[in-house]
This record gives sequence, C-alpha cells and structure tokens, in this order.
Amino acid sequence: MSQHRPVGALIRLPRLLGALAALLALAAVLTGCGPSDDAAGGGGRGGGTADGRRAAADRVELPATKPEPQLPVTVRSSDGRDVTVTATDRIVPLSGALSEVVFGLGLGERVVARDITATFEQARNLPVVTRAHDVSAESVLSLKPTLVLAETTTGPAEAIGQIRAAGVPLVVLDPAKKLDDVGTRIDKVAAALGVRTAGDELRTRTQGRIDQARKGIPRDAAAGSGRPRVAFLYLRGSASVYLLGGAGSGADSLIEAAGGTDAGKESGLKKDFTPITSEALAKAAPDVILVMSKGLDSVGGVDGLLKIPGVGQTPAGLDRRIASVDDGVLLNFGPRTDAVLTSLVEQIHRGGR
Repeated sequence: MSQHRPVGALIRLPRLLGALAALLALAAVLTGCGPSDDAAGGGGRGGGTADGRRAAADRVELPATKPEPQLPVTVRSSDGRDVTVTATDRIVPLSGALSEVVFGLGLGERVVARDITATFEQARNLPVVTRAHDVSAESVLSLKPTLVLAETTTGPAEAIGQIRAAGVPLVVLDPAKKLDDVGTRIDKVAAALGVRTAGDELRTRTQGRIDQARKGIPRDAAAGSGRPRVAFLYLRGSASVYLLGGAGSGADSLIEAAGGTDAGKESGLKKDFTPITSEALAKAAPDVILVMSKGLDSVGGVDGLLKIPGVGQTPAGLDRRIASVDDGVLLNFGPRTDAVLTSLVEQIHRGGR
C-alpha cells in the first residue's frame, strides 16, 4: 500500500488500508506479484500498458548539491512530543513515502535502512526493517540510528515505544492523504533533518512540476465538464482483497487533480475503502478504472480484473479502460507525485482533448 502505509505501497494509506496491508503476505504486497512487461495488457481502448505503469521513473531525483544539516533542531512530533535532533548521519525512514522525501532532499546517503514499501532504485539494496508492514524494533536498533522518521500509522505501538525507550530521536508525522499534503510533508521532514533551505527548494520544484503536469488536462475537463468518472480499486487477488475507494482514499485527490471525478466518492461512499460489490460498481459507473500495477497483476491482468463480479459490466469494463500506476509511487504524495499526475492525465483522458 503506501510505499505509503499505501498509501504507497503499498504506499502508507489511511488507517483501514494500513490494517489490511498488515494482514497480507509480504510477497502479495510488494515482492510476490512483480509486474511483467505485458501483464497489464489486454487490448481495447485504454487497456493498461507497461508505459502507463512505469510512467513514474523508479528513481528519486537528487538535488544538484548536498545540503549540510544545521543541527541541533527541536521539532514537534505529531504525537505531541518535542523531539530534539542532534545528528542525522544514520537515518531510518519507516515508510517509502518518507524515504522519497529524505532522498529528494539530498540526504539519501545517510539512510541506513528501509521500510518494505521503499522500492525505488536508490533504496532497493538497503536492509529492510519491517516484517510485512510491522516495524521490527530490534532490526531498527541494530543499525544504531541517530534519527527515526515514522508516521502516525506506523506500528505496532510496542515497537515505536521500544525505539523511543532506547533513546533514539523519533519524529512522527501525519500521513499524507491528499495532494495538498505534499508541500507540508516536505517541510516537516526538512525541518526534522535540519535542512529547511533544501526543503524550500524541493517544495518549490515539486509544486512547479505538479502545476505543469496539470496543464496536460484536456480543456473541457479543466473547465469542469467532460470529466471521466474514475474508480480506484485496491486489489490483492492472492488474499481475496477487493476494495473500492471512496472519500479519503487518497486516490480521490489525485483523480480530481488529474481532471477526473472520483466515481466511488461521487456515488456516495463516505469511507475511504469499502468491499467491491456489483451494486456499488453499478452505482459508481466508472468510465475508467484505476489500479495499482501489482494489484492488477495479482488478479491476472485486465482479463482477470474483468472477471471480478460487477467490473466487466461497468462502462470502464465494457471498454477495457484500465489505468495503472506503480504501487511504490501512486499514493506517496511526495517528490514524484508530478510523474503520477502526468501518467494519470494521459491514461484517464486517453483519446480526449
């Protein structure tokens, strides 16, 4: 979910999705259903493609110069604690989304471990300190971190308590759930690392690229008409998890920013995720279905997706209009979100303009 717990995912997602991720086998979540070049294919207008799934390059762009942290700093953690950071030479970010920001700020060489959802290229060979989606305090502490970054959804609570009890500075941040959270997340991570100037630069660059990505929205959709209805489906076929996104899923913010209408939210779904039913899909009536790439693989690609009850009967299913974005970036809301938006704009408006 979230690379963000996804989000990610894979990416760190709202509470329900994080809980579900903890129940999934590690292979099913991030490593057991890796995408092949053509697994998302299936023909038809809008069928998923490898290009669409990989539109966000699997690397974090690094700054031209490495910043030098100005320490010590004291920051307010989201759990209400004031945390003083005196060293950042051994950083452990406990989500893929947080890892992206640390690398984007130019301090990636100081990261000594990763969460299972940090799948981008520069972090891939770091030791993993999570089991499925639970943090191993012993693994974290064995690496002698000088700073641990977590989210309010990071768990279990006992592990977080162990890390803190060992005297390691631990800063907790609120998870990002919408596009407007990108800049705030960058600011808070930069403040905790003592690189506020680098944070300002990354925030400005990221926002500029997000604004540029949105310029690709067809004119009618940008004006509020002709917006495709897009339903986000969270899928883990190996665990029989099939969910329809609604208000607060995280995907709703991205869909709307890309010039679409979130079909689940528009149909009246107040929860972030709800089990897929034929009735719910019929009410949502999506023109396009958005999925994470590994979720699509887990159900057998587009052909398998269309066999899920109700999916094949939607306008999207009948026209095979499936958009997919890599699990490790879709819901991270960080330095690569502009690439996500660029991919979504192209995929959900395919054939438009």
